[in-house]
Amino acid sequence: MAKSAKKKPASRAGKVKTKPSRKPKKADILRAAVPPVASDAVVLDRLFTVVESRRDADPMISHSARLLSRGPAKVAQKFGEEAVECLIEAVAGNHDALIAESADVLYHLLVLWVSSGVRPGEVWAELVRREGISGIAEKAARPKPLAARGGLATSKIP
Repeated sequence: MAKSAKKKPASRAGKVKTKPSRKPKKADILRAAVPPVASDAVVLDRLFTVVESRRDADPMISHSARLLSRGPAKVAQKFGEEAVECLIEAVAGNHDALIAESADVLYHLLVLWVSSGVRPGEVWAELVRREGISGIAEKAARPKPLAARGGLATSKIP
């Protein structure tokens, strides 16, 4: 007599086996909750305008005013600290923390621009100029640092 195939119970018939669902991570929830944004610099332009408007504000009320009142060297130092924190989170693979630190870096970069008299349009124009140019070719076309020409030493990494 031939073996007959076992029939599945009626309650499970037609169901597809799936992996058990995992509890959603915070990053998944945040990504789902955040609507896609335009891929332009409008948000940075608005933030720059806000930072610039705080230049003469009371440093006791405005964080941007407090930073700007300390001068470009201190603003640059703060930007560097935020950049290092961003790098640490990237290396550690902390996605959510990297997003938060990246926002801090962009904010402090804009404060640095305001402090140094750089306009966003100048940076956007430089990015447009470089668009479509190989990074290697672009870097090779830059003027050589003074140290490479036998002048004063520089701490800039080549």
